[in-house]
Amino acid sequence: MSFQPDYHNIEDAARNKVSARLPLYEHIVNTGIMEAVLDTPFGSLRGTDNTEFFRLYSRFFLEMGYDTVSFECSSRSVFPGGGALDGHKKGIIQTREDFEKYPWDSLEERYFERYDPLFEALGQTMPEGMKGIGGVGNGVFECVQDLVGYMDLCFMREDDPELYRDLFFKVGDYHYSLWKRFLREYADIYCVCRFGDDLGFKSNTLISGEDIRELVIPQYRRIIGLVHDAGKPFLLHSCGNIFSVMDDLIAAGIDAKHSNEDQIAYFPVWVEKYGDRIGNFGGIDTDAVCRLPEDEMRKYIEDVVSRCQGHGGFAFGSGNSIPDYVPVDQYLRMNRIIRTIRGESL
Repeated sequence: MSFQPDYHNIEDAARNKVSARLPLYEHIVNTGIMEAVLDTPFGSLRGTDNTEFFRLYSRFFLEMGYDTVSFECSSRSVFPGGGALDGHKKGIIQTREDFEKYPWDSLEERYFERYDPLFEALGQTMPEGMKGIGGVGNGVFECVQDLVGYMDLCFMREDDPELYRDLFFKVGDYHYSLWKRFLREYADIYCVCRFGDDLGFKSNTLISGEDIRELVIPQYRRIIGLVHDAGKPFLLHSCGNIFSVMDDLIAAGIDAKHSNEDQIAYFPVWVEKYGDRIGNFGGIDTDAVCRLPEDEMRKYIEDVVSRCQGHGGFAFGSGNSIPDYVPVDQYLRMNRIIRTIRGESL
């Protein structure tokens, strides 16, 4: 292959340095999309043949011109009784009694018992010149929602503010323990650490800015401190209109931020606002990836790239992810356009 990956490009972008080559970045790419691009089914191998799964998983990122392999394992996936965030069911914790009897002390072992084999296989199959970007998936706010449910969390804030507060700190302790062990055992295979924690929606944050500053960001700061102590930059993925807390997030130590949606702000707006302080990852709204024809997509991407140059670290990709509903041809169109813009002959 003519393309030679170099993870330093992403690392530099996350440290808000201009990379030697504009790096590509995706938070998540649906495995079905990967299978279609490679013309090789492999998703079913996860858990049965992890080495072969990650050989093909990493091959996708290599062949598509990425310098890193995006991979994380969800911190909320091991919650007994979890699933309120996206499972449309009642949260397992509604009262102080629920909180006190919840098996908090077992969660760390449950997590690594499940995911050690995956992190190990990823490290064993990493292509030369590449490293991982990711780590322990999900942030504190999403995990609290997964245990309580968003609407019930809003009620709890008024009905039992002490329990509401304690949940954020308890989940923060859980994440701190996960990240401490993860970095001790797997830091060498990652160049950038991240988690996703969607704090907002189209017009505002999901809880008050005051609560984010007092309950969520202090937990972020603890984890970011661990990441920095390990010599890694930290990337926050957070969807939504979070302009009201961006200064606080930057003060907490985030090195870069990902996620953008044109209904909230065109990606260059984020870059122009914050590019002097943090790296910015993203670029094209996922909706635009799905629907724009060749000429329109090229003009869109060229405009983003031209407006983002000279504003610090920058990595290009979708503003959210590549889920299963993105047409494969449209994903390939986006990938081809940005790679030709950065000078590759495809």
